[in-house]
Amino acid sequence: MDERRQRDRKEFSYYMRLIDSETQELVGHLTDISTGGFKMDSQKPIPVNKDFRFRMDLTSEVANKPSMVFLARSKWCEVDPLDPFTYNVGFQLISIAPSDLVIFNRMMEKYGTKPDDKRVDPRRTNRW
Repeated sequence: MDERRQRDRKEFSYYMRLIDSETQELVGHLTDISTGGFKMDSQKPIPVNKDFRFRMDLTSEVANKPSMVFLARSKWCEVDPLDPFTYNVGFQLISIAPSDLVIFNRMMEKYGTKPDDKRVDPRRTNRW
């Protein structure tokens, strides 16, 4: 992973659901966000290289609309080392409207927290 992506990655402190916009099913919850992608926790394993059209409900603090829809591709999936019933899944943003990218970046700034570099978290990966 390049230096910039590591520097721009933030853990996500706000509980946001990611919904499959085609099936309306909950896929998971956002746990980590960066400029080019995000990590989610899911109750089911997600196939690698699968494209999802996600709907994310938004708060009035970050947007003047109720939700946004974007396309993301799963890049990796692994069992959470602390919770064997949860899967950590990394996604790459594939297609997002420019106005929604502004909202995505605003969410990263507002709700994201820099990981503590001194603490080693076994759930963190550097593969996306």
